[in-house]
Amino acid sequence: MTPDLRCRCSALVLGFVLAPPFLSGQGAPPSKAGKQAPSIQRQLDELREGQARLEAQLAELRALLQDRMARVDSPTQPKPQGALTVNVFGEPFKGNPQARVAVMEYSDFDCTYCGTYATQTQPRIEADYVRTGMVKYFFRDLPGPEHPGALFKARAARCAGDQGKFWEMHDQLFASQKTWSDQDPFRLTRELGLDGGIFSDCLNGDRHTDAIRRSAASAARLGINGTPAFLVGTLSEDGSVLTARKVFLGAEPFESFQELLKELLNPAKAPAGR
Repeated sequence: MTPDLRCRCSALVLGFVLAPPFLSGQGAPPSKAGKQAPSIQRQLDELREGQARLEAQLAELRALLQDRMARVDSPTQPKPQGALTVNVFGEPFKGNPQARVAVMEYSDFDCTYCGTYATQTQPRIEADYVRTGMVKYFFRDLPGPEHPGALFKARAARCAGDQGKFWEMHDQLFASQKTWSDQDPFRLTRELGLDGGIFSDCLNGDRHTDAIRRSAASAARLGINGTPAFLVGTLSEDGSVLTARKVFLGAEPFESFQELLKELLNPAKAPAGR
């Protein structure tokens, strides 16, 4: 399969109702007490020893995606009536907790279209809507089976999240996408000020792998099999349920998000019939 085959560059609107609610979190930070960071060489050796385990997990993830996709209707078939809803209770997010308009992204750290979005479009959305308190931003993993390193990077970001640095690691992983090397996880650890021992232990264990599988399974239930994909809509009063107005599949330009977000933020000014 050609790399980035799943990185679609067209947009569509889906209308599926999500099956069982999805719940995910970064988990409680481990204690740093008495922890000494192992040497870089030791950390690299441990990572290489765990590569077979990661490859097995990726094969399992591939089988899960194929199985789930076999059970969902094609997005091109007639859409059921009703809104697409997603349970986001307890999920980490970026932005104002009180915001009631939200964007949820499904992404792959090795997808080139995802990298283009993350480095060009997302910063504009963040500057105009997230930092200003108008929009909540959620991120879910959908590592592609054609990208052997994507699962590892997804776990690295979540391991950084255990120390409160998920978004910082997210940004660095996409920024270094074209120049990635096996030294980068520990270079980034130092640059982000993470505890190297805790980070290494997290990467060498199975922490967060199940959460990533659940994220991929939720995409399959929605009929999403390409990245990047975005659910854009409104949140319930308690912030626990996202009702999507549209689902974009592909690296949409900023203007597409801007138009929809303006409508959601100012519903009284939306054009008639929308």
